[in-house]
Amino acid sequence: MLLELETFSIETALEAAIRLQTVLAARTHRRKVMGQDVMVPGQLGEALQLPRIINRLQSRQQKQRELGLEDFQELWPTLSAQTRERVLTDIGW
Repeated sequence: MLLELETFSIETALEAAIRLQTVLAARTHRRKVMGQDVMVPGQLGEALQLPRIINRLQSRQQKQRELGLEDFQELWPTLSAQTRERVLTDIGW
């Protein structure tokens, strides 16, 4: 199921962005810390500026929410099809 970008409203983009952040954080990586193997959560959400996008989508100012929507619409097509599908399934689309 491939959605057109125009179908995202500010509300649905916010819901998808929050779910995307959860999906990306669920990816763990093995790291050595002081000789011990530890599993650490993925940092891709931060690298993709998801916290900033979510903050903009939650802003009280309409202009900020619109900027957040634009940012999310630019990010969405760069994600893998599997990641997009997982997010859409998780939000019930």
